[in-house]
Amino acid sequence: MTRTLWAVVCLLLLAVRGAVAAEVVRDLYVADVPVSDRSSAELARASAEGLAQVLVKVSGSAEVLALPPVAEAVRGARARVLQYSYTRVDPPAPGVGPGVAARVEFDPAQVRELLASAGAPIWTATRPVVLVWLVVEDETGRRFANAGTHPELAAELADGFRRRGVPVRFPLFDLADTTALDPEEAWSLPAPLLMAASERYGAAEVLAGRIAVLTSGEIAGDWAYFSITGRQGRSVVRAGADEFLRQGVAMVAEDMASRYALQVAGGAGDGVQVTVAGVASYADYAAVLSWLEGLEPISRAQVTAIEGDTLSLVLTADADAAQLAGVIELNPRLRPGRNPPANGLSYQWRN
Repeated sequence: MTRTLWAVVCLLLLAVRGAVAAEVVRDLYVADVPVSDRSSAELARASAEGLAQVLVKVSGSAEVLALPPVAEAVRGARARVLQYSYTRVDPPAPGVGPGVAARVEFDPAQVRELLASAGAPIWTATRPVVLVWLVVEDETGRRFANAGTHPELAAELADGFRRRGVPVRFPLFDLADTTALDPEEAWSLPAPLLMAASERYGAAEVLAGRIAVLTSGEIAGDWAYFSITGRQGRSVVRAGADEFLRQGVAMVAEDMASRYALQVAGGAGDGVQVTVAGVASYADYAAVLSWLEGLEPISRAQVTAIEGDTLSLVLTADADAAQLAGVIELNPRLRPGRNPPANGLSYQWRN
């Protein structure tokens, strides 16, 4: 892609970034693992697999499981389960019997402490939303994959993102989408057309894929991932659909985590100085404090001064100003301001 064309795409990304940028993931510390029965041995296995899933979701990377303290914790995961229950699985997972899953939940503080002690990053629950366009080519032609045309693909893709803790959205494929982008156009994964069609959804993170079903039953396909940092691609040849979907999900999760996961500091230090201008009402004031104190790295947001429409705060946090900035700015109403305090942050509140 030429530099000029990528500049156009970046402008489109910046435009949608001002809308719905992120949401809070509610089930980071919970995992559902299919089991063959309700025995203690199966519960122990499900606990280990569940803790591994949780640690990958919270850190953002599967590589964390190779760290010695983490590997040891996974082996003894049954003792770390906060609570568990059993649910029906419909349809049953292959190879595990009667269609039952163990839902295991872990203590958030213990999980974060384990990752911090192992030197692993921690990705907060407030995460960007990714919008997914996927075109499937088979003997009938090319069509967008969705719950109506390819229900198994759509469900498996959604579940893959859920297991990695990434909020996902799919286009509505209504008249507006049909007018903006058709499957033949999307097949070449064109950045400008994809970003223009995605603008209505307010997603600054867009994953587009194409998949061809071969006569052997295997697939070949490509992924293109667009974010504010650029375009990434990944190809999968002669594999199963599950492997193709896994590769796309992993590319998004790992890239997001590299940008938003925090390396927890050893101590809170003197706090991070923050100013927020444009706070014109009590509702604005409450919204700013609620957002800041709702972010996991921030234990306290203390207002130190109010001058006109500008708040001055000190954040007590387990991360420095540079790390906090990326997480705070996931709120589309907090835009970087001018003249930040020394070693601090400055924002403009947008109504």
